Amino acid sequence: MTRLKFTLLLTLMLGFFLTSCNKKDVPDEKKRLTIAVIPKGTIHEFWKTVHAGAEQAGREMDVDVLWKGSLKEDDRDAQISVVENIITRQVDGIVLAPLDDAALRRPVDEAMRIGIPVVIFDSGLQGDNYISYVATDNFKAGQLAGQRMAKLLNGKGKVAVLRYSEGSDSTTQRENGFLDAIKAFADVEVVTSNQYAGVTTESALKATENMLSRFSGTDGRLGFDGLFCATEPTTLGILRALENAGYAGKTRFIGFDSSETMIVALQAGKLDGFVVQNPMQIGYLGVQTLVRHIRGEQVPRRIDTGSIFIARENLDDPNIHELLHPDLSQWLK
Repeated sequence: MTRLKFTLLLTLMLGFFLTSCNKKDVPDEKKRLTIAVIPKGTIHEFWKTVHAGAEQAGREMDVDVLWKGSLKEDDRDAQISVVENIITRQVDGIVLAPLDDAALRRPVDEAMRIGIPVVIFDSGLQGDNYISYVATDNFKAGQLAGQRMAKLLNGKGKVAVLRYSEGSDSTTQRENGFLDAIKAFADVEVVTSNQYAGVTTESALKATENMLSRFSGTDGRLGFDGLFCATEPTTLGILRALENAGYAGKTRFIGFDSSETMIVALQAGKLDGFVVQNPMQIGYLGVQTLVRHIRGEQVPRRIDTGSIFIARENLDDPNIHELLHPDLSQWLK
């Protein structure tokens, strides 16, 4: 082979290699994308609404949404397995709500390493190896609850915090935000904030029963004036325990997220209010943000989806009613 022919052949091979690499890096606009959305759980109303928001975004962005999650919200190994299985299916992207802010870091790193972009939503992840974080500002949401609790107690009294689950970033931020707001009121004392309710209504019921036993006096009065928790299942478990013990409506009680049972309890005076997120928006923006990134757009590193305190006085507001009673039927078949 002459030197000229060898040079021409080498140039053609190099051009082919560069073209192949460029085609791999540029998204195929004709390909229909598949976006995997992995929630913390699939049972509670919150996650059903998140699912509806994800499906809405999928239809509007013309992509397929693969909704895959474990039933229990404390099974880290199950969620890690889901993420690993999703990676092997070579989806185009993952929207993940980590059950554990540390344990899910490795599988997310692996997805990003092989070119599957990941958007974190609802609950945070340690490190910064992801595309965007779409969630409520949970610390601020917890502060809303703390400020309202202090107002309900007229700036004086004792409060208890029943935590959710260790390793859950979103709920830890809510609980810490509540405690931060309470610090501003010198005459409000936190009597306990290191007990965990667990991830189910039943585990929260048992944890609350133990707490009530610990703080009940011989005269039947409780050793605290207010109680806060950071999730829907915890709120429902506490509510049942208070009802069973005859304390419902006799101690100030603030929860988090929403359900029909919680709305009825609010109307009956057994619950003093709850902080709600916008789960439709969380699901919608999680998928939308990831698809926009895949299609080459710049996306924000952090997106706050907002929160609001629900009390009896604003329960009948039309905007609140729409937030608490979203129509899921058109998105979840």
